[in-house]
Amino acid sequence: MTTTTADTAAGQGHNRWGVVLGAVLIQLSLGAIYAWSVFTPVLKAAGWSRLETQAVFAIGLASFALVMVFAGRLLQVIGPRRLAMLGGVTLGAGYALAGLLGADTFWIVAVFVGLVGGAGIGLAYVVPIAVGMRWFPDRKGMITGLAVAGFGFGAMGWVKLAGAWGGLIERIGLSGTFLTYGALFAALILVGSVWMRMPPKGWVPAGFSPSAPAAARGRENYSTVEMLRTPQFYLVFLTFAVSAGAGLMSIGLMKLYPMEALQASGYSAVQASAIAGTAMAVFFSLANGIGRIVWGALSDRLGRLRSVMIMTASQAVFLFAFNSMAGSAGTLYLAATLIGFNFGGNFALFPALTADLFGNEKVGQNYPFVFLSYGAGGIVFPMLGGVLGDLGNFPLVFTISAAACLLGLLCTMLIRKPDHQEASHALSVHGFMHQMHWDHLEEMVDHALHPGQSRDKDGD
Repeated sequence: MTTTTADTAAGQGHNRWGVVLGAVLIQLSLGAIYAWSVFTPVLKAAGWSRLETQAVFAIGLASFALVMVFAGRLLQVIGPRRLAMLGGVTLGAGYALAGLLGADTFWIVAVFVGLVGGAGIGLAYVVPIAVGMRWFPDRKGMITGLAVAGFGFGAMGWVKLAGAWGGLIERIGLSGTFLTYGALFAALILVGSVWMRMPPKGWVPAGFSPSAPAAARGRENYSTVEMLRTPQFYLVFLTFAVSAGAGLMSIGLMKLYPMEALQASGYSAVQASAIAGTAMAVFFSLANGIGRIVWGALSDRLGRLRSVMIMTASQAVFLFAFNSMAGSAGTLYLAATLIGFNFGGNFALFPALTADLFGNEKVGQNYPFVFLSYGAGGIVFPMLGGVLGDLGNFPLVFTISAAACLLGLLCTMLIRKPDHQEASHALSVHGFMHQMHWDHLEEMVDHALHPGQSRDKDGD
């Protein structure tokens, strides 16, 4: 009897759960970018403006997203394990060099923590997502959520290690902290990369049918060029940009704005700092990690589009309410939890949605282009927060971000299944209408523009 794919799955079933462990170790380090807020008070005390602190964060996010596009192509050339290792070394070197060359100098930190560190994150980030989906075609939402959960949880650990729990900044200074983090980031990613390999060709999990509904979503694999010819890509792109951008803005301001709001409510500067730090490092970070797992698992049941609609609609409500919740410890913790939970959901839902719409096997190459929206949102929203923060108008930032999430909700409501055959042709108005399932609207427009021709056709 020949060996079936199910037999292969039974013999190698333990491997796919090892992928989860490796993914979490890698993502714990990559979550360093969300720990940036722990350094901002020290840098402000060193003379940095709010805009400069947000600029480093924005540079890191943009570098992360741009390099990830290159990483998606490199994945096919050098393989997932080597790509993850390259990302780990790059990320670690960025932080270490910033520590050695000048941890409180804006341009040094912007280049090595922002540009180089962000590039390291971009190189490694796509690996556990692409590998995880190949090992778990039956539970794409769940595995994506688990694979990126470490990214959210990592922020809490790195913030607390530098601050209240480990006291690294106080004990060894900013330079020593950057050096220590560089070594830890590289070590964790190198260990996690051991499990980063694709399953054998034709492999499926035991008991999984390729004809199951879960397999049907993502069966058609679009090339990147074909994906870029669909309006669905641009709707997903815009939704991700505003949803993630709003959360990124919240991360950048989760300590600065509540500190001001709490002091205005009568808390001392020390109390406000401790409360705001806990809101970011514990409540937001834990909810960020949990949200990735829960939203991913829920989307396997509710459907990806419905999950994104619920997430963006509720995030708009939470952001609108944040201005009235930031001045009290209890309501601040609640708001940080709710916003963090939804923010984390982006990173489970959008990779799985990309796979559903444009193909499971091409997600490693296609998702980086979708993820460019994260870089766009990471530039616009945190910089907007920095500018309006320097002008003393933090509330307006959260109101604008809430309105943007409602725009994302509208975009999601317009997404329909793309047509692969249409995507193989050059962009056209007819093709756009067909991809959007607006064929009847096209006929109505054509009739309005050429009523005589339409009557002639009807007469014929």
